[in-house]
Amino acid sequence: MQLAELLKDWPCSVTGGSIRTIITGVEDYAQAVKPGDIFVVRKGKKTSGSRFVKEAITRGAAAIVSEESISLPVTDQNIPFVWVPNTALFLSYTSAKLAAFPAEALKVIAITGTNGKTTVSHFVSQLLRALHNNVAVIGTVGYFINGQRQQTSYEQLTTLQAKELQPILKQCVRQGVTHVVLEASSMGLQQHRLDHCDIDCGIFLNLSEDHLEDHGGLEAYKRAKKRLADLSKKLVLNGDDNFCRSVGIYDKKKSCSFGFDNHNDLHIQIVSESRGKTVLCLQTTKSEHIVAIPFVGKYHVQNSVAALMAVWRLGYSIEEITEHMWALKLPEGRLEKIENSLGIDVYVDYAHTAEALQAVLQTFDSQKTLFLVFSCGGNRDKAKRFAMGAVASKYADVIFLTTDNPRDEDPILINESIIAGFSEQQYYEIFLDRKVAIHQALAKAKKGDIILVAGKGHEQTQQIKNLKFPFSDQQCIQDYFSSLMTGDVE
Repeated sequence: MQLAELLKDWPCSVTGGSIRTIITGVEDYAQAVKPGDIFVVRKGKKTSGSRFVKEAITRGAAAIVSEESISLPVTDQNIPFVWVPNTALFLSYTSAKLAAFPAEALKVIAITGTNGKTTVSHFVSQLLRALHNNVAVIGTVGYFINGQRQQTSYEQLTTLQAKELQPILKQCVRQGVTHVVLEASSMGLQQHRLDHCDIDCGIFLNLSEDHLEDHGGLEAYKRAKKRLADLSKKLVLNGDDNFCRSVGIYDKKKSCSFGFDNHNDLHIQIVSESRGKTVLCLQTTKSEHIVAIPFVGKYHVQNSVAALMAVWRLGYSIEEITEHMWALKLPEGRLEKIENSLGIDVYVDYAHTAEALQAVLQTFDSQKTLFLVFSCGGNRDKAKRFAMGAVASKYADVIFLTTDNPRDEDPILINESIIAGFSEQQYYEIFLDRKVAIHQALAKAKKGDIILVAGKGHEQTQQIKNLKFPFSDQQCIQDYFSSLMTGDVE
């Protein structure tokens, strides 16, 4: 594509070079530039922009784009320099245009919320597949087509950057995918990664205090989340959540809500609960439906109904959808049960906020002894640590504090902040080696007890300072049970 064609619908000014320069790709990371790429100098690289530009040109950049004025060396002035008012938006637009705007050929569902994005994205996919669609899911635990993991070389992000997402969407079109379900993180929305993505249905699940340090406060976090409403043709809202309900106030025509409060468009009532099963009554203004799901707890009910309502808003009847609700399965690292021969109920879950941790802990039988292994991440949301400690202490009988991606912080200080939320009589132990903490919990639990290892879920690494080391909670648990068989318990 010629540079002129790429820029014709974009406010910009061009100096140097030729507007007939052929552009074959877009990149904002100088070391990844390939010949023919247009290099976008993202805001924030201002102080060292010249250095990035020089490396990009050395690697074959066909044009340079920036919000800031950058003087190119005389030897490089035959390369077009393009000024644009917003490089993040331009990166999103260019990525989509070079891929021929693939989202226009797809039904795209995007999900935002502090908790539950991954679970709901996979629930939506499962329901759509049961209704005979080819479905892709792109999110925290990877990229899947019809439930099969696809290999990518991209950094694992909740919401991929536009330069990575748009080519994947193009690939989806070529492979006959009809629907794509995306997780929309607050940071992804703020950085315009989903702009120019043609979203058919946006789902708002909840909002609690998480990632506040990344955004600079709660109001900025809310603004980032609300961008999904502007990008979506239709909205599905958790009407029991104050923030989600506020989104609907401004977009009443395209909004539809679900929840336990009777003011919602889809009113949820729990008819009965038993081990591994909840029967619901779902009421609209015109109909009533009885549906069973294979989970217990309010959190799982809300996630299941959010998925149902999204598919309903895509044009399927509630009757068609409810036939398949009993077959829903949680994704990797979400209340994932690790089977064993000792009769201990061992689970791994990604819960890393107070709300998510409480939602998971509430699903367990309160008559059984509950062991909890967890901590909080370093360099992240210090305010939530006390709250997570309070939730843990309310539900868990025995707590093993450990490490969970401490990064640059002292894990001892992280755990002290959590302990401040414990009740005075709470029994706990501290093992900073996560493997030791998990193995200690497994060693002390008896048949019939419950162990929850929380915080990392699907993650395969542990970050200490700026280094990432291989670590999987699931593998750590399985190694313990294997060692019992061979007599090699540490």
